[in-house]
Amino acid sequence: MADQAIPIGELSRRTGCNIETIRYYERIGLMPVPPRRGRYRSYGADDIGRLGFVRRARELGFTLDEVRALLGLATGGQAACAEVRTLAASHLQDVRARIADLRRMERVLADSVRACDAGQDPGCPLIQALYADRSRPTERLDTRIPM
Repeated sequence: MADQAIPIGELSRRTGCNIETIRYYERIGLMPVPPRRGRYRSYGADDIGRLGFVRRARELGFTLDEVRALLGLATGGQAACAEVRTLAASHLQDVRARIADLRRMERVLADSVRACDAGQDPGCPLIQALYADRSRPTERLDTRIPM
């Protein structure tokens, strides 16, 4: 693809990234501030590739700081690969912890729904479960789960 200038709307269409998100990424330094043609931002093929990289990393759950680190390491060759592996291993550990938290959430919610369906409790089983979890710290769900 020739490195032709494209406006932000076209960059948005080609990458599936919202225009406001692209502007935000520029403000925080994940995307370079593009040159302008008159009043309009002008993007090229490198911007499409970089934005695609950022989107995929975000879809995998990397934080903005982690994405920034990955972008910095992307051109670092073999030495950077070890750093990327370390970052990915840490992220994998976080993902596994969130999966465990989600499984605990699933059990609590499934039990509550079954109790509601049974209709044997005088109160609301879900409300009771939420109060019960507060009194049992080992059963409490992790608050790091993004909603």
